[in-house]
Amino acid sequence: MADLSRRDALRKLAVGGAAAAAPFWVETLVTAAEQHATQYHQAAGAAVFKPKVFNAAQNKTVTTLAEIVIPQTDTAGATKAKVNEFIDAALADATPDDRQKFLNGLAWIDARSQTDNGVPFVDAPAEKQVALLTALSTTASPSPADQPGVEFFKAIKGMTVTGYYTSEVAAREELGDTGLMFFTEFKGCTHPEHQ
Repeated sequence: MADLSRRDALRKLAVGGAAAAAPFWVETLVTAAEQHATQYHQAAGAAVFKPKVFNAAQNKTVTTLAEIVIPQTDTAGATKAKVNEFIDAALADATPDDRQKFLNGLAWIDARSQTDNGVPFVDAPAEKQVALLTALSTTASPSPADQPGVEFFKAIKGMTVTGYYTSEVAAREELGDTGLMFFTEFKGCTHPEHQ
């Protein structure tokens, strides 16, 4: 397990259920995003992105959050994979209630950053952004005031991982897929107890 890279861990998180131990709305939204991925990536093309759900400020915040979750390194990050566009499209197809909970969480992030740093999340220093998200992801029993932020961060992490690892950019740069990659056989689980 020591050889597990951060990106491998994120991929496993998406495949294994990114919203484990999450509220029902988070699980529903992440599952819907996973089901939406193939359809979205096939339809996404060279057209100019026009948000269906986000306003300009929300889109910028989602882009920033997604890039913190999967930053550009020697391979593309969430921004290059257009994860913000994927999340916007997935939210457009989500139930109105789940969509509103996500947007409420997005507003919570900005409000908390405004309280803590005096500026919206995207304008806070990078170390303050990471500190807030780290606190949200490591809190074992959040206060009622922090619960919306904790739930939201679980949702956006799951959607970011799904959007990224189902994108063409990730397939090319992370998986080395040249468009000719295919499996001749899928053996499934090889653990003896599962045979």
